[in-house]
Parts: sequence; C-alpha cells; structure tokens
Amino acid sequence: MFVRRTCARPQDPILGALLLTLTLAAPGLAQEQAIPEDVGMSSERLELLTEVFEEYVEEGRLPGAVIRVHRVGFLVYEQAFGQRDVESGDPMESDDIFRIASQTKAIVSAAVLMLQEEGKLLIQAPVGRYLPEYMETTVAVPREGGGYDVVPAERAITVRDLLTHTAGIGYGNGPAADRWAGAGIQGWYFAHLEEPIRETVRRMAALPMDAQPGERFVYGYNTDILGALVEVASGMALDEYLRTRIFEPLGMTDTHFYLPADKADRLAVVYRGGPDAPLERSPESGGMRGQGLYVDGPRTSFSGGAGLLSTAHDYARFLQAILNGGELDGNRILSPKSVEIMTANHIGDLMGAGSGIGLGFRVVRDLGARGQIGSEGEFSWGGAYHSTYWGDFTEDLVVSYFTQVAPAQGLDDHPKLRALVYGAITESYGAH
Repeated sequence: MFVRRTCARPQDPILGALLLTLTLAAPGLAQEQAIPEDVGMSSERLELLTEVFEEYVEEGRLPGAVIRVHRVGFLVYEQAFGQRDVESGDPMESDDIFRIASQTKAIVSAAVLMLQEEGKLLIQAPVGRYLPEYMETTVAVPREGGGYDVVPAERAITVRDLLTHTAGIGYGNGPAADRWAGAGIQGWYFAHLEEPIRETVRRMAALPMDAQPGERFVYGYNTDILGALVEVASGMALDEYLRTRIFEPLGMTDTHFYLPADKADRLAVVYRGGPDAPLERSPESGGMRGQGLYVDGPRTSFSGGAGLLSTAHDYARFLQAILNGGELDGNRILSPKSVEIMTANHIGDLMGAGSGIGLGFRVVRDLGARGQIGSEGEFSWGGAYHSTYWGDFTEDLVVSYFTQVAPAQGLDDHPKLRALVYGAITESYGAH
C-alpha cells in the first residue's frame, strides 16, 4: 500500500478539523508544522532525539547532524546538532548542505520511471536499445588458483537490471579490477573528472562485469549508467532534467550536483572516526572528501549514482512525494502505479532475510525476518557519508537524517534514530 492517509486521527477535534482542511486544500502538504500529539506522536518522546543526539556530539562521536521527521505530511520534528565545521566553531544549521552520495540513486531512478511514463523508454528493454555499447557485454569469471577468464554475457542487460543492481556491475573492484583500474574507473567519485558521464559510461561497457545479468545483487555503477540513459532518452543533461522535472516542481531549491558560490559556506565538512579514535577532519587531498571540488571543480561529470548535494529539508520533500503516490503540493512527478512498482521487491531473496530491492530503494518485505523496528513496505537507503532516510506507508512517516562522517566505524546512531522515532508514535496506523 502506498497512498498516504488524508489526515491522522487527532485528539483535539478542532485542530483535527483544521489539519483535515489544510490537507484537503493542499494534498501532500509537507512543510506545515503540526503538534505531534495531533498526528499520533509524542512531543516528550521526540525530545529524546534531541537528548541522545546532543550526547553523540558532546562525546565527540558526531561532528553535527540534522534530523527531520514528518507524519501525515506535517513536520513534527526538526533539529540541527553540533557543528557544520568543528574547527571554526560554525554551528550546524537546519538548512546546511550535505553530500548525499548514494541517496542520489533514488532520485535518478525516479527520473527513469518518469521517462517511462513519457513513453521514452521501457524498463524491461535492453539498455543497449538506448546506449548501444551495452547490447553485448562481457563478464569476468574467476579461475581456481587466481586470475580470471572473460566470457560473453549470457543475455543483454536490461534497464530493470540496472534499477535493481542485478546487472552484475560493481564499482570496479571485482575479478577484473586490473582492467577497471587501467581504465581509470574505480570508486564512486566523479566530481574531479572533466569527462562527461556519458563518455565514462561508454567506456565502462567495454570492461568485464562482475557477474552475469540477473545472477545476483551487485552494488555499483548501475545508477551512473542510468544517469547517462536519462540524458539520452530525454535529450537533456542530467542536471537539467533533474532540476526542471523534479527539483523545481518539488521545491528542492538547495539540491545540486555542484554548489552555487553563494552556498559554499553551507556545505558541511566531512569528518572521519572510529570506535577507538576521535573524530578528525577528513583530508582535503584525494577529492572524494575535499571541500573544494563541489565549488571549484570542473563541474562536468554528473554522477547519477552518488553526485548530488542536498539538505534534509529538500530530501524530505522528495520522500514525501513518493509517500504521497508521486505528488507534492499539487505537483505530480510520478503516477501512483509507478510508485507502486518502485517500492515493490524485484529480486526475491537475493538481499537476504526480510529485505528486498525495489527500483531505487531497499524495501522491507518481512518485518520479523529483518529484525528491526519499522513496517513492511517501508522504503529506504543511505549515503557513503553516513546519511540515511526512510519512508513508511503504513505509519505515514518520513525521516531524513543527514550527517558527514566517512568512514563512520562504531556508530550506532542509525538504529537509535529508528528506535527513538518509532518509540514516539502513540497511535500506530498499522496496529491490529
């Protein structure tokens, strides 16, 4: 089930009528604030989020973070913690901007479904129909005792394979890592490249993949290839398509591949830490965690897999649109049926107990088997800098959590966030 409820069942009938009027007047309203008790949540329990995450900062385990919680389309909790830049003492603000890395994937996957709705592609079709170099690909098969053989792929990679990460394409570190390294394609960072993503993706096609199409879940460049596909199918650069077709309609005014100069001082600094080491500023060298390239870099490569910058506010708007069945504040980006297929499990048991993969999201298919508090049908993912999010159709809930720590070893903030948010629910819409 994916169509959100029109309103919670508030305790105060007068406020309840007001909330219902607001919701009916502007379906999918995501920025109006509600008293938590009037949408089935506890203010007192939500304040535990503040206490716990302030402790993370005071203990030096997090530099800073921003959390937003929405229920029934209304904002019930927003808080910034710690510092955007610890060394300068610049406090974190709720509108600060973060590298969202793999959270880019859900947005680009939505763009692919939008193009299918426009009749410009089919997700069942071979990728090679749109990117001809992918019609025939190869796979590296490890040999016993070392080395590998390169064999033809048993079938063509489909668009759906890319959407579900079952195309057999990793991040260049598989059996044929030497060839990927020789081509200069390893890791997920592209902001330093002067080569357009379409050309990078074209070169990928000639390299041996890690597995046969459909054989298993392999996380990698799939969504970067989809970004190039969006460009070809739409006739627009990826940044332009996302800006005009998703960001502007949804009011995502601070989501970019590269920052405008006047927003550079809002970009959160990346830190690294471990269970036995204090947080320290990640080095500027190497580009991946450096501050400068998102402002002063070539601004040429648009990574559909990991390239976007955003705010907790903006990303929550995208999630709310998905939760609403594809629209927000009267602006529709997807049909409800496209949202339904995006949030269905497409890969059987390949992700293991309890979880599945939709088209751009991880989805929960068996709550007990997964063993974490939440709801079946919930959709989620996260980013390499330790950000995370989820949307819960059953509880009409959106959570967006942004921080910048990579690597983030020894942190238990994600499961605590989940426990505290669900612990603040006083009226469960999924209760028997």
